[in-house]
Amino acid sequence: MLNALYPPQCVTCDAMVADAGALCPKCWREMPFIDGLCCDACGLPLPGTDPGTPVHCDECLTFARPWEQGRAALLYGDKARKLLLGLKYYDRLDHVPAAAKWLSRAAKPMLRPDMLAAPIPLHWTRFLKRRYNQAAELSRALAKLHGLEHCPDLLRRTRATGTQDGRGRLGRFNNMEDAFTPHARQGGRIEGRHILLVDDVMTAGATFAAAAECCLAHGAASVRVVALARVARAE
Repeated sequence: MLNALYPPQCVTCDAMVADAGALCPKCWREMPFIDGLCCDACGLPLPGTDPGTPVHCDECLTFARPWEQGRAALLYGDKARKLLLGLKYYDRLDHVPAAAKWLSRAAKPMLRPDMLAAPIPLHWTRFLKRRYNQAAELSRALAKLHGLEHCPDLLRRTRATGTQDGRGRLGRFNNMEDAFTPHARQGGRIEGRHILLVDDVMTAGATFAAAAECCLAHGAASVRVVALARVARAE
C-alpha cells in the first residue's frame, strides 16, 4: 500500500526504483564506488591489482596514521556530494539504509566480532541545530548489519571546532588537536577494545586521527576507521 501511494525513488534522483533506498541504473553507473585496490590506511583507490599484501598511498607513507586500517565506500564527487549533503543538512535519513550497505561492503575486511562501533561526535551546539548526528545514524545502521556492539556517545567533542573547509592539511590537524575526550558515562568501555570509528567524510584524516588518538590514549586495543566518502587530494 505504501509503495502504491509513495513509489520508491532513487536515492539521488527522482527516478522510480523497485525498492526503497536503491539507485536507478543511471545513478548506479555514476556513483563513485571504491572497488579494487585501495590504500589499507585511508581507503583511497590506487592503480594496479591487489598484490595480496597491504599497500599504502603516498600520503599514508609520508604521514603515519594512529589507526590500524581505514576504508571508504565512495570517492567524493558530484553524486557522492549530493548524497552526503542531503544526509548532513537536509534530514535525508532515508539515505542511511543504502549508505550503511555500502559502508558495510567497504568495512568488511576490517571487521571482527568483538568490535565496538562508534561515530565521530558532533559538538553539542551543532547537534542542537541539526537535531541528529549523521555519523551516528551511519554507525548504528552499520553495527546492526554486522551484529556489532554500538556506542553512539563513546566520545565527546570538547569544543566547537568549526568547519574544516578552507584549511590546509596542517590547519586541519591543528584545529582538531585535543578535540575529543571519552564520554563520562562511556569511557570505561574503551579499554582493551577494538574500536571502529565511523564518519561521513574523510579528507586529510585529521578528525579521525584526533578521535583515534583519544581512544588509544584511554586504552583501546586498536582503532580502525571507515567513512562513507573519501576526498582525493588534488595533485
